[in-house]
Amino acid sequence: MLELKNVSTRYGAISALTDVSFSVAKGEIATLIGSNGAGKSTTLRSIMGLAQPHAGEVLFEGKKINRMPTHRIAALGIALVPEGRAVFANLTVLENLELGGYLQKDSKQLKKDLEHVYVLFPRLKERLLQMAGTLSGGEQQMLAIGRALMAHPRLLLLDEPSLGLAPLVVQAIFDAIAVINKEGTTVLLVEQNANLALRRSQNAYVLETGRITMRGTSTELARDPRVKEAYLGE
Repeated sequence: MLELKNVSTRYGAISALTDVSFSVAKGEIATLIGSNGAGKSTTLRSIMGLAQPHAGEVLFEGKKINRMPTHRIAALGIALVPEGRAVFANLTVLENLELGGYLQKDSKQLKKDLEHVYVLFPRLKERLLQMAGTLSGGEQQMLAIGRALMAHPRLLLLDEPSLGLAPLVVQAIFDAIAVINKEGTTVLLVEQNANLALRRSQNAYVLETGRITMRGTSTELARDPRVKEAYLGE
């Protein structure tokens, strides 16, 4: 479904990604693990058109997308839940969700989409008219994911969904991600919590200083001594 071929991305003179190649199959959860500054967020930004690769290709369902503007990439069926949630703090929960469904012209379908989000995240329904900026960190993460789902993505990009959240909230978030995946949405997960990421994904890639250094099934990488030492605290 998604393929990166020798993607390199710079910020000015600084090289953030170098010859990054990997693929994500339809229906799977794939994960990118790595330390801070490894280039994980830049990888997602390069897919979404928020950072333009200066070399290589990004293909979605066989179509080259790395020269497209972000709004066209979103219209193809890719949604990004950014690190830090990036909810619209001065809008209500409902207004945030409705913005996620801005491409949906059918009001009945929009209502169905909202109900689907409420089933996944009942807490959001309780806070529909509350300003998003007053929500807890966990609630904001739920809102950010719910907003992305309103666009009916076929590929969901998640950037550090567990960051700064309590363990019980993290569990709820990842349970919802599992449901989203079972319903047919492919997921590319960037996650600093390598233990959690490898348990919840099928395939994994290790990114170090902008390069893919290891790849394989999540089970294989979880057993790799190098991964254990560097990322699993063993």
